[in-house]
Amino acid sequence: QLQLVESGGGLVQPGGSLRLSCAPSGWTLDYYAIGWFRQAPGKAREGVSCISSSSSGGATNYVDSVKGRFTISRDNAKNTVYLQLNRLKREDTAIYYCAAERRPFSPCALMGPYDYWGQGTQVTVSS
Repeated sequence: QLQLVESGGGLVQPGGSLRLSCAPSGWTLDYYAIGWFRQAPGKAREGVSCISSSSSGGATNYVDSVKGRFTISRDNAKNTVYLQLNRLKREDTAIYYCAAERRPFSPCALMGPYDYWGQGTQVTVSS
């Protein structure tokens, strides 16, 4: 089972920033679309953003609630995908997960399906 590892979560004040990282454990992200999801207590999991594989053009997509505040990117040399979270709001508080699906020739899908998942990293926005 291929695994992903998220990092970068934490406690931040409203208006603050965090950068989340998603890296594979022992394999390469080449040809994989990567999605970021979040789940707040008592709420359904939500697709936040995704980035297509470099071979399919690297297009990105965002849920409306984070457009203009979050930025997804991938560093192929570091084999890592990032989610930059700016102007954070209390309602962004959730566990954030990254997921991967092998899609070398088609764009990412915000809601997946995704085959491989990380364990999640907690983001808490509070004063």
